[in-house]
Amino acid sequence: MDNKQQKLKEVKSKFQDTDNKSLILGGIVATLIAITPYIFYSYENVPDQQVWDTFLFTYDSKYYESALTGIWTLMGKLIPLYLLIIWFFTCRHWWYHSLLIPITMYIFQLSNVINEDIQYVDNHQFKYLIFIMAIIIPSIYLVRARLFNRINSIGKSTQELEDELTFRPKTLWGKIKQYF
Repeated sequence: MDNKQQKLKEVKSKFQDTDNKSLILGGIVATLIAITPYIFYSYENVPDQQVWDTFLFTYDSKYYESALTGIWTLMGKLIPLYLLIIWFFTCRHWWYHSLLIPITMYIFQLSNVINEDIQYVDNHQFKYLIFIMAIIIPSIYLVRARLFNRINSIGKSTQELEDELTFRPKTLWGKIKQYF
């Protein structure tokens, strides 16, 4: 009986360590998401003039003719990209690789915003995106086909297979933690 109690204590301590780590990681991710409005509205501290001098750098907005407009446009692309990257790394669904397509789109748009001010023009961005889509979309379809093949060969429903592949917490707090 004493040996069983020792093993039970070891298992409980492992779960508590895992829970503490996931709580800390979830708190960090939640904080990163919660500060996005502050990051976005940081453009309001930029002066409405063409050249913006700081002690770190000098920004000359040639295309927008206003540093405020240039940084506002930059933040409009950077924040969705930031949130999509967080979503990509925290998503537990089988389709999470499809998030790479909008991530790539925002990367191209962000590079376009930056390139407008340095006068480098690349009008063929969609061609690059097609190559990325050509890899990601068939990969997602392959995963989907494997899942449905397994469903059909075993005779399980989609819900039973998803329950088998994912962890279903029993408590409300466990369900909330699942998303972080």
